Amino acid sequence: MKEITNELQYSVGLLEGNTTLCDVIDNHIYEQTLAEKNAFFVADLGVVMRQHVRWRTHMAQIRPYYSVRCNSSPTVIDVLAALGTGFICTNKTELELVQRRGVPPEDIIFSGVSKQLSQMKYAAKNGVDLLVCDNEVELCKISRCHPNAKLLLQVATEAISPDNGMAMTFGCSLKDCRHLLERAKELGVQVVGVRFHIPGSCEDSQVYVHAVSDARCVFDMGEEIGFSMKILDIGGGFNGCETQLELVNNAVVSMVDLYFPPSSGVCIIAEPGSFFVSSAFTLAVNVISKEMVARDSLDQAHDEPSPNDEPAFQYYMKEGVYGSFASKLCEDQIFVPSVHKNTCLNAAVFSSSLRGPSGDDMDQVVEHCLLPELDIGDWLIFSQAGAYSLGQPRCSTTDAPAPHVYYVVSSADWFEMQDAGVTYLKNVTLVPYFLDSSKTEAALSVPA
Repeated sequence: MKEITNELQYSVGLLEGNTTLCDVIDNHIYEQTLAEKNAFFVADLGVVMRQHVRWRTHMAQIRPYYSVRCNSSPTVIDVLAALGTGFICTNKTELELVQRRGVPPEDIIFSGVSKQLSQMKYAAKNGVDLLVCDNEVELCKISRCHPNAKLLLQVATEAISPDNGMAMTFGCSLKDCRHLLERAKELGVQVVGVRFHIPGSCEDSQVYVHAVSDARCVFDMGEEIGFSMKILDIGGGFNGCETQLELVNNAVVSMVDLYFPPSSGVCIIAEPGSFFVSSAFTLAVNVISKEMVARDSLDQAHDEPSPNDEPAFQYYMKEGVYGSFASKLCEDQIFVPSVHKNTCLNAAVFSSSLRGPSGDDMDQVVEHCLLPELDIGDWLIFSQAGAYSLGQPRCSTTDAPAPHVYYVVSSADWFEMQDAGVTYLKNVTLVPYFLDSSKTEAALSVPA
């Protein structure tokens, strides 16, 4: 597959005939086994498109604004921009990235709890006027550096985590909102709407009901003070689960119809991130070291029997939580590995743990799983690897390069993307992906 070197251009492999994503992974594992054994991603852009279709099906009234910090892949940004999404940026780097991809400033929201003065000035200079604010200090900074800003006021919500029962609050209280609105009026800064955020772990639909009701109160305060309130942002926290989409849709839509009917002219938006990209990216990573450990140390936390005569293994991979598995730290994501090699159906499996290369105690990707015994040089495959895995700071204790991303799309998905409105991607070149079947077969049998 020919690589395009222009920084704005990315080649996408067009999978034709019976070529599958697994074939592509096999092919690149074969190439890496003969080279540096570097980890790599295969990203299926058809999945991104299908997630967008799912969003439009379940959340038709709500325009998505993609959270760039979740996955800063330029090609993903191109596809989502062509599908009509907006973008949430938290710093200058992300603002520069989406604007280089041709995203107009009116489709960008500059978020972040505490924004640097220089970055606010950059946003002002480049026409990015929609900012998020939740405190008076930030408000005063915005009034000095970006007097033409249009603010979304971050309103607190309370959600009870099903994991630990703790209340999680985000933003300012209703009482503080009135003060901030009055202060914004004094400073001559426009407030145009409300933003709230409810974490994906929340399973109580009433939290959304209360949040929309509170937002209506803030709208009323703002309009009373003299602001034109036109945007309701229901935040992120979308994990891609069908039941969660239905829960949010059922809870939010009825309340929106009640408090923000179409006649009000209020635009409803949301900030899905991992929803679009998590399942689109598959990561292949190499085992670089192994050690036999006491099985009790792995099984004790899982209440499993621990026969003394059975070994347990701890494997070290070329990628860890300070690289491509960063979502393990920021979202506590659960990764489920599959082994990329020929094994017998009745092969013995052993209690195993998977760690990154840093040697840090925190660098544990999988605490416990059952795997056949692996050798150094074997490959593990992780699906659902697209969230918080690209563009994240990498651990300074390893010199491993950031994994390369191979973008693919099937012919069928490409035609569906065209039907969905993606008739042209100015930064993407489609290249037919020709599969070498001999490499695919060899990938499963080449020694480490």
